[in-house]
Amino acid sequence: MILLPAIDLFGRKAVRLYQGDYKQMTVYNENPASVAEDFRAAGANWIHMVDLEGAKTGDTPNYPVAAEVAASGMQVEIGGGIRSEDTVKKYLDAGVARVILGTAAITNWDFLCRMVERYGEKIAVGVDLRDGFVAIRGWTELSDTRCEDFFEKLQSVGVRTVICTDISRDGAMRGTNRALYEQLSRDFSIDIVASGGVSSLEDVIALRRLDLYGAIIGKAYYTGAIDLREALEAAK
Repeated sequence: MILLPAIDLFGRKAVRLYQGDYKQMTVYNENPASVAEDFRAAGANWIHMVDLEGAKTGDTPNYPVAAEVAASGMQVEIGGGIRSEDTVKKYLDAGVARVILGTAAITNWDFLCRMVERYGEKIAVGVDLRDGFVAIRGWTELSDTRCEDFFEKLQSVGVRTVICTDISRDGAMRGTNRALYEQLSRDFSIDIVASGGVSSLEDVIALRRLDLYGAIIGKAYYTGAIDLREALEAAK
């Protein structure tokens, strides 16, 4: 299982939200590139990045940060406000390894299908869940699409990787939703990346035993609850 430490971007700073609430934002570092370098030093190969401003507006105000980190040689996946092919190409041309479609995947199905057909496994989908339904637009709106139905559609069109976040666990430091990921792993043949609430080595080990493709560590790293080197070893 790969482990992806996370950098959430707002104002070109590394921040964290509590359960997706923009009013509950903590700035952890004003230089995200230095955070990425710390990840590399600990042995990480992948970084998960989210442009929180872009997720709300559909713009790419934090693109320079993502491009800088991608140019350093780290494998970067990024989401947040990616709703056009021009933006997809912009990130891929900068060396980003994987672009995550979130809101656009559910509100513009034809666009998702075209991007998957054109760019293959470089296109991932972010499925953010609240009470079993898919949330969109930076978690500020709830769609009427159920989790299982959406996964079925994604699998049918060849989406390879899904970053699945249980919003209720995100930033709450009370453990990941193991039952959710066990069910999804059993029911679908998609590469699943668990996100939200990974707050202990026990969480990492439990997700690895589910044979998940990957897991994201966010707040637990920034608060010191998880040692990244130890977590990377546990993920193996």
